Amino acid sequence: MQEREQWASKLGFILSAAGSAIGLGAIWKFPYITGQNGGGAFLMLFLLFTILIGLPLLLAEFSIGRAGGGDALTSYKRLAPKTPWFGIGILGLVTCFILLSFYSVIGGWIVIYLFKAATGSLAHVQNANYDGLFASIIANPTISLSMQFIFMLITIIVVAKGVQKGIERMSKIMMPALAILFFILVVRSLTLPHAIEGVRFLLQPDFGKVSSQTILEAMGQSFFTLSLGVSVMVTYSSYLSKKESLPKSAISIVIMNIAVVLLAGLAIFPAVFSFGMKPDAGPVLLFHVLPSIFSQLPFGMFFFFLFLVVFLFAALTSGFSMLEMIVAIITKGDPNKRRKWSWIIGLGIFIVGIPSALSYGLMADFKIFGKTFFDLADYAVSNVLMPIGTLLIAIFVSWIMKKSTVYEELSEGSEMRKGIFQAWYFLLRYIIPILIIVVMVNVLRQV
Repeated sequence: MQEREQWASKLGFILSAAGSAIGLGAIWKFPYITGQNGGGAFLMLFLLFTILIGLPLLLAEFSIGRAGGGDALTSYKRLAPKTPWFGIGILGLVTCFILLSFYSVIGGWIVIYLFKAATGSLAHVQNANYDGLFASIIANPTISLSMQFIFMLITIIVVAKGVQKGIERMSKIMMPALAILFFILVVRSLTLPHAIEGVRFLLQPDFGKVSSQTILEAMGQSFFTLSLGVSVMVTYSSYLSKKESLPKSAISIVIMNIAVVLLAGLAIFPAVFSFGMKPDAGPVLLFHVLPSIFSQLPFGMFFFFLFLVVFLFAALTSGFSMLEMIVAIITKGDPNKRRKWSWIIGLGIFIVGIPSALSYGLMADFKIFGKTFFDLADYAVSNVLMPIGTLLIAIFVSWIMKKSTVYEELSEGSEMRKGIFQAWYFLLRYIIPILIIVVMVNVLRQV
């Protein structure tokens, strides 16, 4: 058996793990959910829950991965032998497969818009009918499928190259580039007339707008914004040296994720308010509203092109992590099998994602439980599979793993104070599972 791969550096691990977390949830979903929930108050609640819930869950996945020292399936088997807890790894595999199958469809949409922005065709949309343009694009089966395939092709090629030469190398390029491009976009957005209104909307909380639904939405977003519940972080941390501190790495990733969320808000909301548009446009914010705004600015389509590059980088780094999680389980860490299985699994995901890609065109009228394939896959992952995954992981670490093993992993690389560990352990054991169940029940009641 070949020696198992490892990250070449701590920075490579942090950037790769942060790239996994900083995907559609941070750049696409967070801005429109914030817009729909009143802005600043939602942001404050999200930050609170990310620190009190997201960070502890991230540490939980890290402790499983490095203590288990294998892929998601193997790690659970080693830590709880002769028990069915390895099912968490299987659940993560299934969730990542379904998630990437429709995630790649959105990735394909980004590729389409990136191409159109680069060629200048977005700047010449008749009557600025960007909602009609988006509807026509996603209804075209040839365009949707070909761009989805391109997105998956890039993902497959990178993962096939391995942890160091593929994922880590690309993350070291994409994540700094993402930060630089975002900074440029924020500066441009903040120089627009009346931009301060957008800044106030994002940063000035109005707790009079907070409802129980707002709290639950913020809590739910904190669960999903760090790629938790699908054992991706279990897989990534299994490649990390024992010399590195898990708490320091987790804090770095959370800080980077929060920074990107803030940058996304500062890039979008000042522009939205500057042009007198509503911040609660919903999921179409990126594809309808932003092109309309940027088209009215000097060199606007250049800046929208930069935004799309940022968006694509974020989507790809998340795609890498999902495919890697599955490939790691199938190959059992054997690098000789990586290339073949990356292609087999990646192409399989593309095929499974075809109905989702056609959900707005040829298969728009084909529905299950009143939902298209795309909507059903999204709902199943976001509202059922990922919450169950986070719940089981919290229970596994705090009730099934040996407490001494967990403490040992969190103390490697830098001593963790007993008091901090006990507080974290209490949260994970008693508070977080209850909160997850509350969110799940609330979501399912709305069906």
